[in-house]
Amino acid sequence: MNVLLIGSGGREHALAWKIAQSPLLTKLYCAPGNPGMAQVSECVPIQAMELEKILSFSKENAIDFVVVGPEDPLAAGLVDLLNESGIKAFGPSKDAAQIEGSKAFAKDVMARHDIPTSAYGEFTDADEAKNYIREHGAPIVVKADGLAAGKGVTVAQTTEEAIAAIDEYMVDKVFGEAGATVVVEEFLPGEEASIFALTDGEHILVLDSSQDHKPANDGDTGPNTGGMGAYSPAPVVTPELFKEIEETVIKPCIHGMKKDGNPYQGVLYAGLMIGKNGPKVVEFNCRFGDPETQIVLPRMKSDLLPILLACAEGNLDQQNVEWDEGACVTVVMASGGYPKAYDKGIPITGIDDAESLEGVNVFHAGTSIKDDALVTNGGRVLNVNAFGSTIPEAINRAYEAVERISFDKAHYRKDIGQKALSHL
Repeated sequence: MNVLLIGSGGREHALAWKIAQSPLLTKLYCAPGNPGMAQVSECVPIQAMELEKILSFSKENAIDFVVVGPEDPLAAGLVDLLNESGIKAFGPSKDAAQIEGSKAFAKDVMARHDIPTSAYGEFTDADEAKNYIREHGAPIVVKADGLAAGKGVTVAQTTEEAIAAIDEYMVDKVFGEAGATVVVEEFLPGEEASIFALTDGEHILVLDSSQDHKPANDGDTGPNTGGMGAYSPAPVVTPELFKEIEETVIKPCIHGMKKDGNPYQGVLYAGLMIGKNGPKVVEFNCRFGDPETQIVLPRMKSDLLPILLACAEGNLDQQNVEWDEGACVTVVMASGGYPKAYDKGIPITGIDDAESLEGVNVFHAGTSIKDDALVTNGGRVLNVNAFGSTIPEAINRAYEAVERISFDKAHYRKDIGQKALSHL
């Protein structure tokens, strides 16, 4: 079959890499793709938010199936548009994608279906939000309601920091309309975990666990980013806890949204905090996580393409996933200054040398070609992936690979995976 994959980041490179291995595949296109994705597909110059162009390309090139990577086109209704023209697509409808597109919508779903999460308040008035913060004290979390590329969250350690975030989001409008409504919620202590659940709206296939590292610097310090590294499996998610998450979080959300008249198809990403009172939902996302996808998919022995197709066709109960027992770790090499201002167009060297190591592959997240040379083109530049029989082996191999790659002002965390070691 002919497949079109939408997106251009590390998550999409990992999806392209995995889909390209499928015997079902005739031709893989990526829009717009990146230099890494160009090694396994044909990249076409259509941006992820050019919905009508994606539809036209799909018709003109006999695309059988579209896989949507990022959240923005999902929230804008790309799957609805394709389905209306008879083109199968992986991902939720515009209405269902509100689970990520609106923090308030997601919180309402959780409240309605008794899904464990933090206490919260929802505000469209800055003064009311500030009063709530003063009343509840810090630490406290401030979130822009809408999509802010994974950056509209402030985990405030002081009341002053939280009030400054309200001004930033609601008064200064750094995230535009995404910050017109804010959700202020209880700080949840504990350890993070990520769970992906594939669904056709009725049947559910929960994938193995992973753990992301959001803060920019070692020791979980510095500003929140889109993710600085990850590993899978996450030992904090024991077999018993995995079952609890499936029963108290995943099933109530997917079955609850169907009951609400808003069925959910695609992948549901649950960002969780594992504390002394069990798992609680920090956030739901309507797409695969980035960089968690980069370390979950390499552990998947099964063919991904028929599983994604089954989500769109409603027969996911006929699919299952076989896992490699080993571990996978990814370290994000970011531009100096990320998540704030950073330079682009810096030459990158050493990827081939890194990939010569056993079990190593490098997924491109923010790269481009300039004058026939690979250069940086984003905040998160590369996901340096390593597979190992154990987490310690995978960590060591990932950092050995990182040392072989070079670009000016490269920044990466030195402690990816360390939390896992405390459980082993």
